[in-house]
Amino acid sequence: MTAPRTDAPPPGVRLPKRRGVELSLLVCAVLISVCGYAEVGLARSGAVPPDAARYGAGLGLLALVAHLAVRFRAPYADPLLLPIAVLLNGLGLVLIYRLDLETPNDQAAATQLVWSTLGVALFIVVVLLLRDHRALQGYAYVSVAAALALMILPIFFPAVNGAKIWIRIGGLSFQPGEFAKILLAVFFAAYLAANRNALAYTGRKIWRFQFPTGRVLGPIVAIWLLSVGVLVLERDLGTSLLFFGLFVIMLYVATGRTGWIAVGLVLASAGAFLVGSLEPHVHSRVEDWLDPFASIRAGEGPGQLAQSLFSFAAGGMLGSGLGLGHSVLIGFATKSDFILATAGEELGLVGLTALFLLYALLVARGYRAGLSLRDPFGRLLAIGLASIVALQVFVIAGGVMGLIPLTGMAMPFLAQGGSSVVTNWVIVALLIRVSDSARAPQPDDADTGTLAPVKEGAS
Repeated sequence: MTAPRTDAPPPGVRLPKRRGVELSLLVCAVLISVCGYAEVGLARSGAVPPDAARYGAGLGLLALVAHLAVRFRAPYADPLLLPIAVLLNGLGLVLIYRLDLETPNDQAAATQLVWSTLGVALFIVVVLLLRDHRALQGYAYVSVAAALALMILPIFFPAVNGAKIWIRIGGLSFQPGEFAKILLAVFFAAYLAANRNALAYTGRKIWRFQFPTGRVLGPIVAIWLLSVGVLVLERDLGTSLLFFGLFVIMLYVATGRTGWIAVGLVLASAGAFLVGSLEPHVHSRVEDWLDPFASIRAGEGPGQLAQSLFSFAAGGMLGSGLGLGHSVLIGFATKSDFILATAGEELGLVGLTALFLLYALLVARGYRAGLSLRDPFGRLLAIGLASIVALQVFVIAGGVMGLIPLTGMAMPFLAQGGSSVVTNWVIVALLIRVSDSARAPQPDDADTGTLAPVKEGAS
């Protein structure tokens, strides 16, 4: 059996490395971010911020070091992944700095820059030290054990804003669930790669659906149920939805059976109905989603969701301009959950569409890298990691736009949140490593111009 490689070159032809293209795009990404930073200063005070050059130099240095790591350790990696991450991270810093001007007692841009630096440092470590993504397959059960431990830890800490998802020690706080999602993606990819034939072709057929045996499906379902159960106890419904979606997507990719999508939608709908009806914190969010203007009619003023919708409406097609919006009226979580409202108001529909296209391109290149690989583990890992980004964007954008109830997550790279930006940089590093493996010349390609056969459970 052979597997197609969408990026595979014709016999005797090697794909270009495209590192020069990557460097050029990185320069553009840094320049766009610096221009946004300067525009905020001009709009607010009529002058370019005095530290604009320092901001540009810092972001440029981070991008350059990351580029050098990719150039020397992953020369065939996709040239778009790193520039997209740098641009999104840079724009996120600009938006947080813009909101800092409205909240002098709550400055977050400097802290976010520190977390971004740590994220880039971990990106470099992963690219340099992880020579082959298949090495992660041997740590499947270690990964799931670490993921469950990270998700259980916040239970023993006080709730923050109705959810037990934070660990606070002194002045330091982080969300363990952000790191757990990568570990669970590794476990799902390894387990499904090793058992995909049994999942797809064995078991009992009920009507049109083929259900695997409990011996094969049981362990992964138990891990998933335990993960979601812990998250429900912590009232972290956003991450619960993300893990559920990740599980269903990877199961569908591993088996090729669309029935799993139907089963997933039914279970998700039933679970959402039960939790939304029985859990007060979630029920209040569902009520706000069903009628976001109820507080206005009651004379209590607009709530967060209503104010967010007003911000999007005020942005129109081209936006009010960076620094000239009023999304700060949303209040709590303006820099995290609702930062997309600031982008919508000040960049308009055009700018918001550009942001969504950047995310779509990042996800698409991750999918492409996965589909180009011959080993099942790498294919599932790349698709799983890209799906994490896609699901986060959908859940967050849908919540702040009123399409689905709010769930309380951070927009990848854009929103305030140290744990989020660090883990997203690790995701990009893993996609870089996978894409390098997908595009690099293989021994069989070089010798015969043909593809090597796929070995079941190859690692």
